[in-house]
Amino acid sequence: MGDGKNIEHKINVQFGENLRHDSSYDTLISRAVVETLLSEAVDMVCVVNVLMTDDDGIREYNREYRDIDKATDVLSFPMQIFVQAGWEGLNEPEFDERTGDLPLGDIVISLETVKRQAAEYGNTIEYETVYLIIHSSLHLLGYDHSDKKSEKMMHDKNEQVIQEMGFKVNDK
Repeated sequence: MGDGKNIEHKINVQFGENLRHDSSYDTLISRAVVETLLSEAVDMVCVVNVLMTDDDGIREYNREYRDIDKATDVLSFPMQIFVQAGWEGLNEPEFDERTGDLPLGDIVISLETVKRQAAEYGNTIEYETVYLIIHSSLHLLGYDHSDKKSEKMMHDKNEQVIQEMGFKVNDK
């Protein structure tokens, strides 16, 4: 197993119909996903789809897939099964038959909520976006926060990756 540094992951970033596409977000989001994968030494090409939407858009996903009728900041839709958190916990990967790549899953993030939370927490919009993308990417890798131990492990991993990207906690 390698360190994952020479892998060219496929990060697809889309903006919902109500949002103006901002190419600087493409780079920032892709980098956050890739840094998360690097932190886990992912050693095969993975595909992650990211949709930037608004509160109405994420509310629709939340209602349809989680039966929760409200907006949230980010949703993760993993496509692989992990028996434990992290890359080592991947269980019987299901590859794309056409490309041979490993689809990890989808991330949906509300830019409206990101902006509100950034202001509330005293962060930049970029920091808040990166934090949530890393958080969601960790969910795609089998991390969760269902109990105190797993919550701490996920939080620590999130902080490690965001610092490796050059952000400081509450970066302004």
